[in-house]
Amino acid sequence: MSKQSFTSMAGARAEGEAPEIGVGMLGYAFMGKAHSNAYKKIPYMMYPPPAVPRLIAICGRNEGAVAEAARRYGYEGYYTDWRRMLEDDRIQLFDNSGPNNIHAEPCIAAAEAGKHVFCEKPLARTAEEAREMLDAVTEAGVKHMVSFNYRFVPAIRQAYDLIASGALGQIYHFRAIYLQEWIMPHYGIPKIWRLDKALAGSGALGDLGAHIVDLARFLVGEIKSVGAMMRTFIKQRPLTDGSGSGKVDVDDAFVATVEFENGAIGTLEASRFAGGRKNHQVLEINGEKGSIRFNLERMNELEVFWVGEEPKETQGFHNVLITEGYHPWWENWWPHGHIIGWEHTFVHELTHLLDCIVNDKEVAPFGATFEDGYRAAAVCDAIAKSAEKKKQVDVEY
Repeated sequence: MSKQSFTSMAGARAEGEAPEIGVGMLGYAFMGKAHSNAYKKIPYMMYPPPAVPRLIAICGRNEGAVAEAARRYGYEGYYTDWRRMLEDDRIQLFDNSGPNNIHAEPCIAAAEAGKHVFCEKPLARTAEEAREMLDAVTEAGVKHMVSFNYRFVPAIRQAYDLIASGALGQIYHFRAIYLQEWIMPHYGIPKIWRLDKALAGSGALGDLGAHIVDLARFLVGEIKSVGAMMRTFIKQRPLTDGSGSGKVDVDDAFVATVEFENGAIGTLEASRFAGGRKNHQVLEINGEKGSIRFNLERMNELEVFWVGEEPKETQGFHNVLITEGYHPWWENWWPHGHIIGWEHTFVHELTHLLDCIVNDKEVAPFGATFEDGYRAAAVCDAIAKSAEKKKQVDVEY
Protein backbone atom coordinates (compact mmCIF):
# COMPACT_ATOMS: atom_id res chain seq x y z
CA MET A 1 0.00 0.00 0.00
CA SER A 2 1.27 3.45 -0.85
CA LYS A 3 1.67 6.17 1.73
CA GLN A 4 0.30 9.69 1.82
CA SER A 5 1.88 12.42 3.92
CA PHE A 6 -0.26 14.48 6.28
CA THR A 7 2.37 16.97 7.38
CA SER A 8 0.76 19.69 5.29
CA MET A 9 -2.72 19.26 6.78
CA ALA A 10 -3.95 21.74 9.36
CA GLY A 11 -4.59 20.75 12.94
CA ALA A 12 -2.89 19.82 16.17
CA ARG A 13 -2.33 16.22 15.07
CA ALA A 14 -0.87 16.84 11.62
CA GLU A 15 2.21 14.67 11.99
CA GLY A 16 2.65 11.25 10.43
CA GLU A 17 1.49 9.21 7.51
CA ALA A 18 -1.51 7.05 6.72
CA PRO A 19 -1.70 4.23 4.18
CA GLU A 20 -4.04 4.32 1.23
CA ILE A 21 -6.74 1.66 0.83
CA GLY A 22 -8.05 1.23 -2.69
CA VAL A 23 -11.86 0.99 -2.78
CA GLY A 24 -14.00 -0.69 -5.42
CA MET A 25 -17.74 0.03 -5.09
CA LEU A 26 -20.59 -2.04 -6.53
CA GLY A 27 -23.71 0.13 -6.81
CA TYR A 28 -24.12 3.87 -7.10
CA ALA A 29 -27.66 4.64 -5.91
CA PHE A 30 -28.83 5.41 -2.34
CA MET A 31 -26.22 3.40 -0.43
CA GLY A 32 -23.46 3.97 -2.97
CA LYS A 33 -23.97 7.69 -2.44
CA ALA A 34 -23.92 7.34 1.35
CA HIS A 35 -20.77 5.23 1.37
CA SER A 36 -18.95 7.44 -1.15
CA ASN A 37 -19.76 10.51 0.92
CA ALA A 38 -18.26 8.82 3.98
CA TYR A 39 -15.06 7.77 2.22
CA LYS A 40 -14.49 11.35 1.10
CA LYS A 41 -15.00 12.79 4.60
CA ILE A 42 -12.79 10.35 6.49
CA PRO A 43 -9.34 11.83 5.67
CA TYR A 44 -10.10 15.30 6.98
CA MET A 45 -12.78 14.73 9.65
CA MET A 46 -11.69 11.48 11.35
CA TYR A 47 -8.28 13.01 11.79
CA PRO A 48 -5.73 11.59 11.69
CA PRO A 49 -7.39 8.78 9.73
CA PRO A 50 -6.26 5.17 10.09
CA ALA A 51 -6.11 5.07 6.28
CA VAL A 52 -6.99 7.22 3.33
CA PRO A 53 -9.67 5.69 1.08
CA ARG A 54 -8.62 5.88 -2.57
CA LEU A 55 -11.72 5.68 -4.75
CA ILE A 56 -10.44 3.42 -7.51
CA ALA A 57 -13.61 2.31 -9.30
CA ILE A 58 -17.38 2.15 -9.11
CA CYS A 59 -19.45 -0.49 -10.88
CA GLY A 60 -22.95 -0.69 -12.33
CA ARG A 61 -24.74 -2.21 -15.33
CA ASN A 62 -25.79 1.07 -16.97
CA GLU A 63 -22.61 2.53 -18.45
CA GLY A 64 -23.94 6.05 -18.81
CA ALA A 65 -25.21 6.17 -15.24
CA VAL A 66 -22.14 4.57 -13.68
CA ALA A 67 -19.79 6.84 -15.64
CA GLU A 68 -21.70 9.83 -14.31
CA ALA A 69 -21.52 8.41 -10.78
CA ALA A 70 -17.76 8.01 -11.11
CA ARG A 71 -17.44 11.66 -12.11
CA ARG A 72 -19.83 12.85 -9.41
CA TYR A 73 -18.26 10.97 -6.51
CA GLY A 74 -14.65 11.22 -7.63
CA TYR A 75 -13.79 7.64 -8.56
CA GLU A 76 -10.79 7.20 -10.83
CA GLY A 77 -12.74 4.93 -13.16
CA TYR A 78 -15.71 2.63 -13.55
CA TYR A 79 -16.70 -0.88 -14.61
CA THR A 80 -19.92 -2.38 -15.92
CA ASP A 81 -18.92 -5.90 -14.77
CA TRP A 82 -18.05 -6.48 -11.12
CA ARG A 83 -15.97 -9.52 -12.07
CA ARG A 84 -13.61 -7.31 -14.04
CA MET A 85 -13.48 -4.83 -11.20
CA LEU A 86 -12.38 -7.56 -8.81
CA GLU A 87 -9.43 -8.26 -11.11
CA ASP A 88 -8.11 -4.74 -10.43
CA ASP A 89 -5.10 -5.18 -8.14
CA ARG A 90 -5.35 -1.58 -6.93
CA ILE A 91 -8.51 -2.49 -4.99
CA GLN A 92 -8.04 -3.85 -1.46
CA LEU A 93 -11.57 -3.19 -0.16
CA PHE A 94 -14.70 -4.29 -2.00
CA ASP A 95 -17.81 -2.30 -1.03
CA ASN A 96 -21.07 -3.99 -2.02
CA SER A 97 -23.86 -1.40 -2.03
CA GLY A 98 -26.03 -3.24 -4.54
CA PRO A 99 -29.48 -4.83 -4.17
CA ASN A 100 -29.83 -7.88 -1.93
CA ASN A 101 -29.76 -10.42 -4.77
CA ILE A 102 -26.21 -9.39 -5.72
CA HIS A 103 -24.73 -9.51 -2.24
CA ALA A 104 -23.63 -13.15 -2.10
CA GLU A 105 -21.85 -13.94 -5.37
CA PRO A 106 -19.73 -10.75 -5.64
CA CYS A 107 -18.81 -10.77 -1.94
CA ILE A 108 -17.75 -14.41 -2.09
CA ALA A 109 -15.70 -13.74 -5.23
CA ALA A 110 -14.10 -10.68 -3.60
CA ALA A 111 -13.08 -12.72 -0.56
CA GLU A 112 -11.64 -15.44 -2.77
CA ALA A 113 -9.64 -12.72 -4.55
CA GLY A 114 -8.18 -11.70 -1.18
CA LYS A 115 -10.07 -8.44 -0.84
CA HIS A 116 -11.63 -7.17 2.37
CA VAL A 117 -15.42 -6.95 2.13
CA PHE A 118 -17.98 -4.40 3.28
CA CYS A 119 -21.59 -5.29 2.44
CA GLU A 120 -24.88 -3.49 2.84
CA LYS A 121 -27.57 -5.00 5.01
CA PRO A 122 -29.30 -7.36 5.11
CA LEU A 123 -26.24 -9.48 4.45
CA ALA A 124 -28.27 -11.90 2.35
CA ARG A 125 -31.81 -12.90 1.40
CA THR A 126 -31.75 -15.95 3.68
CA ALA A 127 -29.64 -17.31 6.51
CA GLU A 128 -28.42 -20.11 4.24
CA GLU A 129 -27.10 -17.59 1.74
CA ALA A 130 -25.55 -15.53 4.53
CA ARG A 131 -23.81 -18.66 5.87
CA GLU A 132 -22.14 -19.21 2.51
CA MET A 133 -20.84 -15.64 2.62
CA LEU A 134 -19.58 -16.08 6.18
CA ASP A 135 -17.78 -19.30 5.27
CA ALA A 136 -16.11 -17.59 2.30
CA VAL A 137 -14.70 -14.63 4.22
CA THR A 138 -13.64 -16.87 7.11
CA GLU A 139 -11.78 -19.23 4.81
CA ALA A 140 -10.13 -16.32 2.96
CA GLY A 141 -9.04 -14.65 6.20
CA VAL A 142 -10.13 -11.18 5.06
CA LYS A 143 -11.76 -8.47 7.15
CA HIS A 144 -15.53 -8.35 6.74
CA MET A 145 -18.28 -6.06 7.96
CA VAL A 146 -22.01 -5.61 7.38
CA SER A 147 -23.37 -2.07 7.18
CA PHE A 148 -25.50 -2.11 10.31
CA ASN A 149 -24.67 1.57 10.59
CA TYR A 150 -26.89 2.32 13.59
CA ARG A 151 -24.29 0.68 15.83
CA PHE A 152 -22.26 3.79 15.00
CA VAL A 153 -24.73 6.40 16.25
CA PRO A 154 -23.01 8.03 19.23
CA ALA A 155 -26.15 7.69 21.39
CA ILE A 156 -26.44 3.97 20.57
CA ARG A 157 -22.79 3.39 21.46
CA GLN A 158 -23.34 5.33 24.67
CA ALA A 159 -26.28 3.03 25.45
CA TYR A 160 -24.09 0.01 24.70
CA ASP A 161 -21.40 1.26 27.07
CA LEU A 162 -23.94 1.89 29.84
CA ILE A 163 -25.38 -1.61 29.50
CA ALA A 164 -21.96 -3.28 29.24
CA SER A 165 -20.80 -1.47 32.38
CA GLY A 166 -23.69 -2.97 34.35
CA ALA A 167 -25.26 0.44 35.00
CA LEU A 168 -28.72 -0.86 34.06
CA GLY A 169 -28.30 -4.11 35.98
CA GLN A 170 -30.31 -7.08 34.76
CA ILE A 171 -32.10 -6.35 31.49
CA TYR A 172 -35.81 -7.12 31.53
CA HIS A 173 -37.20 -5.73 28.26
CA PHE A 174 -36.14 -4.66 24.78
CA ARG A 175 -38.71 -3.16 22.45
CA ALA A 176 -38.14 -1.62 19.08
CA ILE A 177 -40.18 -0.23 16.22
CA TYR A 178 -38.98 0.86 12.80
CA LEU A 179 -41.66 2.63 10.79
CA GLN A 180 -41.74 4.25 7.35
CA GLU A 181 -44.55 5.19 4.98
CA TRP A 182 -43.03 5.37 1.51
CA ILE A 183 -44.89 2.48 -0.17
CA MET A 184 -48.38 3.48 0.97
CA PRO A 185 -50.97 3.69 -1.86
CA HIS A 186 -50.84 7.47 -2.26
CA TYR A 187 -47.18 7.32 -3.31
CA GLY A 188 -47.99 5.13 -6.34
CA ILE A 189 -44.82 3.06 -6.01
CA PRO A 190 -44.60 0.33 -8.70
CA LYS A 191 -43.16 -3.14 -8.14
CA ILE A 192 -39.55 -2.11 -7.60
CA TRP A 193 -36.86 -4.61 -6.56
CA ARG A 194 -37.56 -4.11 -2.86
CA LEU A 195 -41.05 -5.58 -3.45
CA ASP A 196 -39.79 -8.69 -5.26
CA LYS A 197 -38.85 -11.68 -3.09
CA ALA A 198 -36.41 -13.07 -5.65
CA LEU A 199 -34.42 -9.83 -5.47
CA ALA A 200 -34.97 -8.60 -1.91
CA GLY A 201 -35.61 -11.82 0.02
CA SER A 202 -38.20 -10.11 2.18
CA GLY A 203 -39.89 -6.73 2.60
CA ALA A 204 -40.05 -4.69 5.79
CA LEU A 205 -38.47 -7.65 7.58
CA GLY A 206 -35.11 -7.45 5.81
CA ASP A 207 -35.20 -3.76 4.95
CA LEU A 208 -36.08 -2.40 8.40
CA GLY A 209 -36.42 -5.37 10.71
CA ALA A 210 -32.83 -6.52 10.18
CA HIS A 211 -31.63 -3.24 11.70
CA ILE A 212 -33.58 -3.62 14.93
CA VAL A 213 -32.76 -7.33 15.14
CA ASP A 214 -29.08 -6.40 14.97
CA LEU A 215 -29.51 -3.68 17.60
CA ALA A 216 -31.33 -6.13 19.86
CA ARG A 217 -28.40 -8.55 19.59
CA PHE A 218 -25.81 -5.76 19.93
CA LEU A 219 -27.36 -4.18 23.02
CA VAL A 220 -29.05 -7.05 24.85
CA GLY A 221 -27.77 -10.39 23.53
CA GLU A 222 -28.65 -13.42 21.44
CA ILE A 223 -32.27 -14.07 20.56
CA LYS A 224 -33.49 -17.56 21.48
CA SER A 225 -37.03 -17.73 20.05
CA VAL A 226 -39.63 -15.60 18.26
CA GLY A 227 -43.35 -15.45 17.61
CA ALA A 228 -44.58 -13.32 14.74
CA MET A 229 -47.25 -12.11 12.31
CA MET A 230 -46.64 -10.64 8.84
CA ARG A 231 -48.90 -8.83 6.37
CA THR A 232 -48.84 -7.76 2.74
CA PHE A 233 -51.42 -4.99 2.34
CA ILE A 234 -51.11 -4.37 -1.41
CA LYS A 235 -50.71 -7.64 -3.28
CA GLN A 236 -50.51 -6.29 -6.85
CA ARG A 237 -48.52 -3.31 -8.13
CA PRO A 238 -47.84 -1.93 -11.61
CA LEU A 239 -44.61 -3.13 -13.19
CA THR A 240 -41.84 -0.56 -13.59
CA ASP A 241 -41.91 -0.83 -17.40
CA GLY A 242 -45.64 -0.13 -17.55
CA SER A 243 -46.44 -3.48 -19.16
CA GLY A 244 -49.02 -4.53 -16.57
CA SER A 245 -49.03 -5.51 -12.91
CA GLY A 246 -47.15 -8.01 -10.82
CA LYS A 247 -47.61 -9.86 -7.56
CA VAL A 248 -46.02 -8.42 -4.44
CA ASP A 249 -44.56 -11.44 -2.64
CA VAL A 250 -42.83 -9.75 0.30
CA ASP A 251 -44.16 -8.49 3.61
CA ASP A 252 -45.27 -4.90 4.07
CA ALA A 253 -45.18 -5.17 7.88
CA PHE A 254 -44.42 -7.57 10.72
CA VAL A 255 -44.71 -7.73 14.49
CA ALA A 256 -42.81 -10.18 16.67
CA THR A 257 -42.25 -11.17 20.27
CA VAL A 258 -38.73 -12.25 21.14
CA GLU A 259 -37.10 -14.25 23.92
CA PHE A 260 -33.44 -13.57 24.68
CA GLU A 261 -31.01 -16.21 25.91
CA ASN A 262 -30.32 -14.09 29.02
CA GLY A 263 -33.99 -14.18 30.05
CA ALA A 264 -35.06 -10.78 28.74
CA ILE A 265 -38.18 -10.53 26.59
CA GLY A 266 -39.05 -8.05 23.89
CA THR A 267 -41.02 -6.95 20.88
CA LEU A 268 -40.03 -5.97 17.35
CA GLU A 269 -42.22 -4.20 14.81
CA ALA A 270 -41.51 -2.81 11.36
CA SER A 271 -43.76 -1.38 8.67
CA ARG A 272 -43.50 0.62 5.46
CA PHE A 273 -47.21 1.49 5.80
CA ALA A 274 -47.03 3.79 8.83
CA GLY A 275 -48.54 7.06 7.63
CA GLY A 276 -46.59 10.10 8.80
CA ARG A 277 -43.52 8.10 9.80
CA LYS A 278 -40.48 8.90 7.68
CA ASN A 279 -37.64 7.00 9.35
CA HIS A 280 -39.06 6.37 12.81
CA GLN A 281 -36.86 3.93 14.70
CA VAL A 282 -37.45 3.91 18.45
CA LEU A 283 -35.80 1.60 21.00
CA GLU A 284 -36.48 1.21 24.71
CA ILE A 285 -34.55 -0.96 27.12
CA ASN A 286 -35.77 -1.52 30.68
CA GLY A 287 -33.40 -2.85 33.31
CA GLU A 288 -33.15 -3.43 37.02
CA LYS A 289 -31.49 -0.07 37.71
CA GLY A 290 -32.77 2.09 34.88
CA SER A 291 -34.20 2.50 31.40
CA ILE A 292 -32.96 3.92 28.11
CA ARG A 293 -35.00 5.23 25.18
CA PHE A 294 -33.68 6.25 21.75
CA ASN A 295 -35.41 7.83 18.74
CA LEU A 296 -33.45 7.80 15.46
CA GLU A 297 -35.18 10.94 14.25
CA ARG A 298 -33.69 12.68 17.32
CA MET A 299 -30.44 10.78 17.05
CA ASN A 300 -28.27 13.13 19.11
CA GLU A 301 -30.42 12.51 22.19
CA LEU A 302 -30.83 9.69 24.67
CA GLU A 303 -33.60 9.50 27.24
CA VAL A 304 -32.44 7.94 30.49
CA PHE A 305 -34.20 7.01 33.74
CA TRP A 306 -32.33 5.86 36.84
CA VAL A 307 -34.29 3.96 39.48
CA GLY A 308 -34.54 5.67 42.87
CA GLU A 309 -31.98 8.41 42.25
CA GLU A 310 -34.38 11.33 42.71
CA PRO A 311 -37.30 12.25 44.94
CA LYS A 312 -40.45 10.57 43.72
CA GLU A 313 -41.97 13.95 42.89
CA THR A 314 -39.39 14.55 40.12
CA GLN A 315 -38.58 11.02 39.01
CA GLY A 316 -38.85 10.37 35.28
CA PHE A 317 -36.90 10.18 32.04
CA HIS A 318 -34.20 12.79 31.45
CA ASN A 319 -33.22 13.89 27.97
CA VAL A 320 -29.43 13.79 27.55
CA LEU A 321 -27.79 15.51 24.58
CA ILE A 322 -25.07 13.14 23.32
CA THR A 323 -22.73 15.78 21.90
CA GLU A 324 -20.05 16.21 24.53
CA GLY A 325 -16.40 15.77 23.58
CA TYR A 326 -16.19 12.63 25.75
CA HIS A 327 -19.12 10.96 23.98
CA PRO A 328 -18.29 8.40 21.25
CA TRP A 329 -16.67 9.95 18.15
CA TRP A 330 -17.45 13.53 19.14
CA GLU A 331 -13.83 14.60 19.37
CA ASN A 332 -13.84 14.49 15.55
CA TRP A 333 -16.81 16.80 15.06
CA TRP A 334 -18.09 20.06 16.52
CA PRO A 335 -18.52 21.84 19.87
CA HIS A 336 -21.24 20.35 22.08
CA GLY A 337 -24.76 21.04 20.90
CA HIS A 338 -23.72 21.31 17.24
CA ILE A 339 -25.47 18.14 16.15
CA ILE A 340 -24.47 15.57 13.52
CA GLY A 341 -26.75 13.44 11.34
CA TRP A 342 -27.50 10.13 9.67
CA GLU A 343 -24.70 10.39 7.11
CA HIS A 344 -22.08 10.48 9.85
CA THR A 345 -22.83 6.92 10.96
CA PHE A 346 -21.20 5.72 7.73
CA VAL A 347 -18.14 7.88 8.41
CA HIS A 348 -17.80 6.21 11.81
CA GLU A 349 -18.32 2.65 10.64
CA LEU A 350 -16.01 2.88 7.62
CA THR A 351 -13.29 4.48 9.74
CA HIS A 352 -13.66 1.53 12.10
CA LEU A 353 -13.29 -0.93 9.22
CA LEU A 354 -10.23 0.85 7.80
CA ASP A 355 -8.64 0.79 11.26
CA CYS A 356 -9.29 -2.94 11.51
CA ILE A 357 -7.75 -3.52 8.08
CA VAL A 358 -4.54 -1.53 8.43
CA ASN A 359 -3.94 -2.34 12.12
CA ASP A 360 -5.21 -5.93 11.98
CA LYS A 361 -7.85 -5.37 14.65
CA GLU A 362 -11.02 -7.37 15.21
CA VAL A 363 -14.14 -5.88 13.60
CA ALA A 364 -16.28 -7.29 16.44
CA PRO A 365 -17.76 -6.47 18.87
CA PHE A 366 -18.43 -2.89 17.79
CA GLY A 367 -18.68 -3.53 14.07
CA ALA A 368 -21.12 -6.09 12.68
CA THR A 369 -19.17 -8.94 11.09
CA PHE A 370 -20.57 -11.42 8.58
CA GLU A 371 -21.17 -13.62 11.63
CA ASP A 372 -23.50 -10.92 12.95
CA GLY A 373 -25.09 -10.59 9.51
CA TYR A 374 -25.68 -14.35 9.41
CA ARG A 375 -27.20 -14.41 12.91
CA ALA A 376 -29.49 -11.49 12.10
CA ALA A 377 -30.59 -13.35 8.96
CA ALA A 378 -31.30 -16.46 11.06
CA VAL A 379 -33.55 -14.40 13.36
CA CYS A 380 -35.35 -12.89 10.34
CA ASP A 381 -35.85 -16.37 8.88
CA ALA A 382 -37.31 -17.49 12.22
CA ILE A 383 -39.71 -14.54 12.23
CA ALA A 384 -40.92 -15.48 8.74
CA LYS A 385 -41.24 -19.13 9.76
CA SER A 386 -43.17 -18.23 12.90
CA ALA A 387 -45.59 -16.06 10.94
CA GLU A 388 -46.15 -18.86 8.44
CA LYS A 389 -46.67 -21.56 11.09
CA LYS A 390 -48.51 -19.22 13.49
CA LYS A 391 -46.51 -20.37 16.49
CA GLN A 392 -43.43 -19.51 18.52
CA VAL A 393 -40.27 -20.99 16.99
CA ASP A 394 -36.67 -21.33 18.09
CA VAL A 395 -33.96 -19.48 16.19
CA GLU A 396 -31.73 -22.00 14.42
CA TYR A 397 -28.06 -21.10 13.87
